[in-house]
Parts: sequence; C-alpha cells; structure tokens
Amino acid sequence: MGVRPDPPAGWVVARSEPGPGTRRADRQGLEEGNAVSEVQPGTSEVAPSGDGMSGGGIASYFKFAERGTNIAVEARAGLATFFVMAYIIFVNPAILTAGFKDADPAFTAGSIAAATALVAGVMTIAMGVFSNYPFALAAGLGINGIVAFGLTARGLSPAGAMGVIVIEGLAITVLVLLGLREAIMNAVPIALKRAIGVGIGLFILFIGFVNGGLIKAGSGTLVTIAYPTTAAQFVFIIGLVITFALYALNIRGSLVISILVTTIIAILAGVATLPTTFTATPDFSTLGKFDLGQVWTLGPLIAILTIFAIMLTDFFDTMGTVTGVAAEAGLAEPDGSVPGVGRVLLVDSVAAVAGGLAGTSSNTTYIESAAGVAEGGRTGFTSIVTGVLFLLAIFLSPIAGIVPGVATAPALVLVGYLMFTLVRDIPVDSLEDGLPALLTMILMPLTYDITVGIGAGFISWVLIKLVRGKVGEIHPLMWVVTVAFLIFFAQDWLPTVLPK
Repeated sequence: MGVRPDPPAGWVVARSEPGPGTRRADRQGLEEGNAVSEVQPGTSEVAPSGDGMSGGGIASYFKFAERGTNIAVEARAGLATFFVMAYIIFVNPAILTAGFKDADPAFTAGSIAAATALVAGVMTIAMGVFSNYPFALAAGLGINGIVAFGLTARGLSPAGAMGVIVIEGLAITVLVLLGLREAIMNAVPIALKRAIGVGIGLFILFIGFVNGGLIKAGSGTLVTIAYPTTAAQFVFIIGLVITFALYALNIRGSLVISILVTTIIAILAGVATLPTTFTATPDFSTLGKFDLGQVWTLGPLIAILTIFAIMLTDFFDTMGTVTGVAAEAGLAEPDGSVPGVGRVLLVDSVAAVAGGLAGTSSNTTYIESAAGVAEGGRTGFTSIVTGVLFLLAIFLSPIAGIVPGVATAPALVLVGYLMFTLVRDIPVDSLEDGLPALLTMILMPLTYDITVGIGAGFISWVLIKLVRGKVGEIHPLMWVVTVAFLIFFAQDWLPTVLPK
C-alpha cells in the first residue's frame, strides 16, 4: 500500500473514540480520499466529508464524520465484504451434507444454503446496528467441520449436533452478560493481541493461495506449490496481478473491481458459468432442527468436554478476529482493546445460538470482514450493506454463485498482507513476547486453526513469565484461560484417564 503525505495544516481525521490506534485508519483514509474532514484552523467545526449526509440521519447514527467516512465508501466496503464471504452460502452446505450424509432429510444442500444466508444476513445487520463496527458474521468454517464430522462421529444426529451448538452459544452469551468474555479479552497482553491479528492475516493469505489452486497438500510434505496448468489457476494469477496493480495505484474500490473483473475473466475462461435462472425458492426446513438432550446420552464427562471444546474454539476465534480487524481499521485502543467490544461479543454470541437454532452451525464474526475494512469501511453501515446482500442472496443465490473462489482469492491474499503489517508493532526481540507471538502467528496457517495458534501463544507466554519469576505480571484471567487451553489440547486424552 502506497502511503501518501500527511494532509496540509488545518486538516484532521475526526474519530468517534478518543485514543484508538489510528495509524491504519489515517493511511487508509488518505488513500481513499474520503476519510479526511476539513477543519479550519482555530475552529472545531468539521466540514462535511462529501457524502451530503454529515449532519444527521444515517450519517449521524453511524458517526460517519467522526470516523472519517461516508455512505458511498461504507456501501462499497459492504459490497466487498459480501463478495469475499459469499462463498459460505455454498461451502457450508457442502461441508455439512458431506458429514451428515442422508441422516436427516431436512438437511439438504438447498435448505442449508437458504438458512446460511438468512442467519448471516440477520446477524450481520444486527452487528452493524448494535455495535457500529464493520464486522460481518456467517457460519464459522472449522466449527462446521467439527459439527459435520466430529460430532456425528460421536454418534450424534444432525439435530443433536445443532443442539450442542445452541448450548455452547448460550454458555458464551452468559459469559458476555457477566462481563467475563470482555474481561478476558482485555487481560490478554498487547503483543499477543497483535500477534493474533498477524496470524489471522497469514491465515487469510494462506486460504487465498489454497482457493487459488497454487498451494496443495504435498507428497512427503505438508503443503507444496501446484504449478499452474489449469484455467482456474491462471485466472487466479491474472486476478492477483489485477488486484495488486489496482491497489498499488490507490484505485478506489480496488478489491471490488478486481473481484468483478476476475469473475468476468473466469466466465470467459469457462471457470465460472452464468446461471440458467436468477431466482430460487428458499427452503427453510432446517429451522428449528436441534436437539438439546442428545449430547448428554454420551455421558456427562464426554458431553461437557465436547461442548467445552467447541465453545473454546468459538470464543477465541472471535477474539482473534475482532482484535485483528479492529486494529486493521484503526478502531482499537493503543493497548489493543476495542472500545464497546461488549456489544460486538453479545451479537456474536447470540449468532452462535441462532446458527444452531437454524441448523447452519455456529455463526461467528468473519475474518473476511477485513476486506471491507481494506475498502474503507469503518462503521456498522458496512455490515448492514453486507447483511442486506446476504438476505437478497436467499432468493438470488445463483447470482452469488457466479463469483468463483479463484476470483475472491486474490483479495484474500492482499487482505492477508494488510493484516500482516501489524507485525511491526510486536517486540519480536523480546523472548517473553516474541516467542509466544511467533507460535501464535505461525501455527494458525500451519494447522488451519485459529484457536490452536492462540492457545499455543497463551500457554507459552504464561510459561515464560512463570519460569522468569514474573508471576505478578500474569493477570489472573490469563491463568484461567491457560488452564482452559491445556484442557482443550488434552480433550482427546482426558476421557481415557478420567473416571466416567
């Protein structure tokens, strides 16, 4: 990303919260050309930012002027987030039906797709309205794999698996209402918070290359390069060039433009096809298909560990996403905390419950929200635009399906880089912060699991502090979380040694 010079004297970037880290927002705002509000020297009056709505209504509620944005930028950012996330409407049904097979006729690809779009739309709109942050939610990747394959392997039906999601979502909601979830987030050291953001960035970048077909499982190695031979791979490479070029030239809407242009190329190359119909009748047969009691037939210990493992994954995936994306948007405090994060966490927790109730698996805040942030999204209006598009996708799912994974993959690579730049603020030369940060950052993409990276970072940070005799620097909640992660990593071993 090219950095433009500081604005002339008398210009400032206005913000809604005093004190957040603003370096990223300042830079993004200057590049977008819309995020700077003019203030005449010696006055405090902020001139309109160019959206024509600075004085009231939508702009006033979402604090456009204070966050240096306008309705056009927010709408474009919401569109970018939707395009990058739209794949979940088709990926989630593919994962769940592969695990559920034909165990329940209600869980078809069509019904799961409709419910996925419905819950994502409603909860993303709720996030925008109640938190005023540009975060989007949808069925969580990773958790849906656990639901589809892990829970069913324990003998649970699809409804029983969704019952586990409802229970863990309710448990997290209680923690939010008690203030414990936010307290734990605030107890995490700043170095680990930044490392989480960097790790998620590397994870996103890795996903981009996997979706683009250039990284695959290797023979004798964990992963290896897949040299381009197919049309899809060449489309991804062309898209990558287009994305990098547009962004380097500071073209407004570069991510959206690159996705649309790459999609057109994919259609011309035969990688994507236009649908035969542009409407679809939604099937909501998965709504209400959950069973709260089935998991307890496994025995109290197995049931508790099963619920706990999913709850921990949900809990810290969101923490990593929120802290990382908020920092990328310049909306985090200098210590890495996120102002008003309680509202974000409450909506996220309710979304987990909603996902279970609707039969789509736990819904969680998405790391792809960073795509909208990269386009200048700074308020909840970005989320509302994304949510409305998800609701429209219920009826127009073939249109959402036009955009292939190779068209959104280049955007993920660029977003991954943007989040990676947070590494500059991590004291990597300090063993106490640098080593846990490294484990956090590297294990996320290597294990394809955000929670594993966070857990390794937490445990190693506490261990090093303990060995060096700095027990007083360890927040009590860090002890609690570390013990929880130790249990998480031992979840497959504990049932073999504990009495039933």
